[in-house]
Amino acid sequence: MGFSRDGRQLRIRAGGQMVVNDGPLALMAVRAGVGIGYLMEDDVTDDIAAGRLVRVLSDWCQPFSGCHLYYPSRRQQPHAMRALIAALRQD
Repeated sequence: MGFSRDGRQLRIRAGGQMVVNDGPLALMAVRAGVGIGYLMEDDVTDDIAAGRLVRVLSDWCQPFSGCHLYYPSRRQQPHAMRALIAALRQD
């Protein structure tokens, strides 16, 4: 797991009884009090507002600028790819 602040990088190797790489499972574990989780803010906003979860290490978390889609060419795109790009561009 990596964190950065003011140009300084901090890498941590998480250890313990439970390590997961699945967002919903991590959220269930955090809600159950098993430990801390590195989760998307949108997934925990309600829990934080209700006081069920507490944000930690916020000084070390970078803002998420959004998802990006990389694809090889604009020429001869399949209709499905054009539809996906159009859907992702909508707010």
